[in-house]
Amino acid sequence: MSALDRFLHYVSFDTQSAENSETSPSTLKQKVLGEELMKEMEQLGLKNVRMDESGNVFGEIPANTEGIPAVGLVAHMDTSNAVSGKDIKPRILHYEGGPIELSPGIVMDRSAVPELDRVIGEDLIVTDGTTLLGADDKAGIAEILEAAEQILAENRAHGKIGIAICTDEEVGRGTEGFDLKQFGCEYAYTVDGGALGELEYENFNAASAEVTVHGRSVHPGTAKGVMRNAGTIFTKLHSLLPEDKTPERTEGYEGFIHLIHVAGSVQELKAFYILRDHDLGKLEELKQILLDAAAQINSLFDGDEVVSVAIRDNYRNMRECIEPHMHLIRRAEAAFRKNGVEPVTQPIRGGTDGAALSYMGLPCPNLSTGGYQFHGVFEFIPVRALQVMPEMLRDLVYSFTEE
Repeated sequence: MSALDRFLHYVSFDTQSAENSETSPSTLKQKVLGEELMKEMEQLGLKNVRMDESGNVFGEIPANTEGIPAVGLVAHMDTSNAVSGKDIKPRILHYEGGPIELSPGIVMDRSAVPELDRVIGEDLIVTDGTTLLGADDKAGIAEILEAAEQILAENRAHGKIGIAICTDEEVGRGTEGFDLKQFGCEYAYTVDGGALGELEYENFNAASAEVTVHGRSVHPGTAKGVMRNAGTIFTKLHSLLPEDKTPERTEGYEGFIHLIHVAGSVQELKAFYILRDHDLGKLEELKQILLDAAAQINSLFDGDEVVSVAIRDNYRNMRECIEPHMHLIRRAEAAFRKNGVEPVTQPIRGGTDGAALSYMGLPCPNLSTGGYQFHGVFEFIPVRALQVMPEMLRDLVYSFTEE
């Protein structure tokens, strides 16, 4: 089975994770795909295939030659809950430019998707415009297992190759329960990036914040001087945040405060933010901006804590963990070039399981999947990426025989 066939099969599974779930994995439906992946790994001939308590799936290709470092390849099975991931309807089309009608009345064009200019002349996998596609990160899974199939068939010299398909990456819990000792690799790569050729070893430092606004509900006919409308109070709070520190107004190394969800009533409202910056000190500044805004609102209510803020750190920039092992980057660059792709090293404006794994002691930079517009209804991936990445991963693994 090709990486393309695998990918089209995997996206038929609804595996969205859930931010505020108290279970592990956050949604049990992720385990349905996990069971399918275990069967496939066993059929391919991988050894020590298993699922841990968090739903993470592992397998390995044992070393056939001594003295070669053990290398891991990591992807994640969950998809973002930003838009629907249920009943995905992928289709392949040949793109020669211009707008793409995904469904009647749903058109994808370069005004919303400027990356279309980069893929003219290619075959693209798109959705019907009502769901995400799931290339983040089911493309990574397909590419890794296709590479594994090739490596097993060729039987060239290699060290141990560990494979891990994690749950809950999208909600910052992708390495929950990950047993590094049992994984048994010296180095690893996540296959969880965007456009073909992307190579990343810097990512955001990340935190999340839950803002609770405690209102006071009374009948609107007798509300004067008594009601505290949580929604109105929240709008005042949000207006105090800097307008130039949002995702739509930042790029490169610039950080942001991003409002992702609001729900509530007059009596109580909850809002969820994510805070990101490549510089840890600047992330602390973003946290303080949010805390100061809450304090300013509370000062209007005679010291009552009308607004409370709970901040949680999620992950850190992996750069300091990778820099002592820059041969990992050089190997990846060489493997891309061997397959006709010029690598582009850039910071991740997000995070991967590789960041957490790096801080756990497993240096783990990130590689492209080939996909674009993750977390949205215009997500797509060129078929070519699903053909090139397995070859690149195979060559990358073999490069560790060349010490």
